[in-house]
Amino acid sequence: MMAATDMPQDETSPLMRAAFACLLAHCALMLFSGIAFATFLSPPFPDWLQTPANQRIMVFGYKWGGQTTVVFGALAGFLHSIGRLGRKTAIWVFIASFGISLSSELLGTSTGLPFGPYSYTNQLGFKILGLVPFNIPTSWFFMLYCSIAICGRLLPAKNDNLSRWWWALIAGLVLTAWDVSMDPAMVVSVHWLWHLPSLEGMPLWQNILIGGHFYGMPLTNWLGWLLTGIIVARVMLQIVPPTTWAERVSPSNFPLILYGVAAVLPLGICIGRGLWMAFVLGAIAMAIPLGLAMRKGPRAAGSTSRASGSLGDIAVVGR
Repeated sequence: MMAATDMPQDETSPLMRAAFACLLAHCALMLFSGIAFATFLSPPFPDWLQTPANQRIMVFGYKWGGQTTVVFGALAGFLHSIGRLGRKTAIWVFIASFGISLSSELLGTSTGLPFGPYSYTNQLGFKILGLVPFNIPTSWFFMLYCSIAICGRLLPAKNDNLSRWWWALIAGLVLTAWDVSMDPAMVVSVHWLWHLPSLEGMPLWQNILIGGHFYGMPLTNWLGWLLTGIIVARVMLQIVPPTTWAERVSPSNFPLILYGVAAVLPLGICIGRGLWMAFVLGAIAMAIPLGLAMRKGPRAAGSTSRASGSLGDIAVVGR
């Protein structure tokens, strides 16, 4: 039986107010950036943007805008997870997601596995080991936090091993839906680059996997996202079992807002640069899980079930 201190904090508590403040800042920056890239930050640039003063503002915005936006999103997700799961558990969830996703990104930027050959530019800020911007693994954290929360509205909440893997698979798909519009948007805005080999003489299967047929992105990128997302989500679900996600995190609309607003910037860039297929497919991909979660709503209290003797019954939640 949980002690009172283990219960989720009320949304009027100082901690949750701070989480909502970070969410509001994240949403405001996302909306401004999305509108800006859909209009005056896409070529041809308007004359008023060419003045020296406005050029300095634009350079400053390019350098710090993206970093600040992601930091607010990560802080929002982290503070919300503390309020819902407890401080120590939230820290473990963050460490696990950050560490595993960073390892996957470092492997990817070093060897091309599992995403394909790519590299990051300097637009996303400080790079860990000179390869991966620190904001990349923080993005993995809060987007997977949201993705698992969505699973809590859509899937049966059981703590057996098969259920955890099923949740991890769906969470990986919900996460990967974000990349449908984001990858083309980030490439065209030079946040990262693909270094694909020549297709000449390449076998058909290899051409399909690494041919760069979707705005220069190889299919292996989505496979890498899905694989990494499943692994990270599965570890997060080992720390916090599905019943706890369903009872504590999923009833809140907070993760749904955080997930939904993540689409604004890449979709805005797609509009501004005329990437219409990426815009349509990306919007649909994210709208499906988000719409289903919103339509279904939080599950009724007490409707979750625990698998007898599962590891989830002794999870570290709230400690």
